[in-house]
Amino acid sequence: MRTRARLLLIGALALLGAGCAQVQTSNQPVANRIRQVRTTAYTCTERGGKRNAIGTRLSSAQVKSAAADWSRWPLGTKFRVVGTDEVFQVDDYGSALIGTGTIDLYKKNRLEMRQWGVRRVDIDVLEWGSPERSRQVLARRSGNRKVRAMLVALAKQSPAPALPPF
Repeated sequence: MRTRARLLLIGALALLGAGCAQVQTSNQPVANRIRQVRTTAYTCTERGGKRNAIGTRLSSAQVKSAAADWSRWPLGTKFRVVGTDEVFQVDDYGSALIGTGTIDLYKKNRLEMRQWGVRRVDIDVLEWGSPERSRQVLARRSGNRKVRAMLVALAKQSPAPALPPF
């Protein structure tokens, strides 16, 4: 019984540390306000390619691409930047982002990238991505030291066992 109580306490503390107002328990979009997230910007000319980590084109359309540490912001996480109303989805990662809470926002050219610079912004998470899908994509790249760091962090986040009904 003590172990279960300890796991619940650790889970609760982790949620409080994430700064989220609520937890998503389904695939339905739920708005979670996360304050003062450090953001930077990148473009395909800076990074050297027009493809993201999952092999699709980087997007500057209605839902834009974003890069992040997938152990913090799992693949598929969709969010809105408060104040600009731009919507992004995490579909990329960068070695400089691993171990940080920084999100790198895709911009269609260098001018937009420079204009963004580095900003701390509030974001509304519309839908949390999939740690499982993140693990699947990263597993194929586990020879990379930075990717292994994300995989280790994701492994530590394994879901807590379900509690028996009362």
